[in-house]
Amino acid sequence: MAETAKKVNYTEDEVTKLTSMYQELGNDGMDQIAEALGKSVRSVRAKLVREGMYVAPPKGASSKKEGPTKKELLNQLEAIAPFPVDGLTGATKEAINLLIAEFGRQIDA
Repeated sequence: MAETAKKVNYTEDEVTKLTSMYQELGNDGMDQIAEALGKSVRSVRAKLVREGMYVAPPKGASSKKEGPTKKELLNQLEAIAPFPVDGLTGATKEAINLLIAEFGRQIDA
């Protein structure tokens, strides 16, 4: 069998340009680097990963929903409900809040 030549996507000059531009611009300059090399951003990122240079941007903080968690609501309901709340783990927070409000009215009455 004859050996086939491996297709080279990046020349040595392109790799040099890629690495120097990435060191200068970082992740914010991925579009500029891709345009300068005539490659896609995805291709540039993959090449940087293979070269061991790419540093993934830090993930943003998860958006914590406001209000108490479902577990906290179930604990609150457990304190006032005349039945076990174990089976309500699949209920929505809104439904649990309605039960808390209803039992709270009954206790106040």
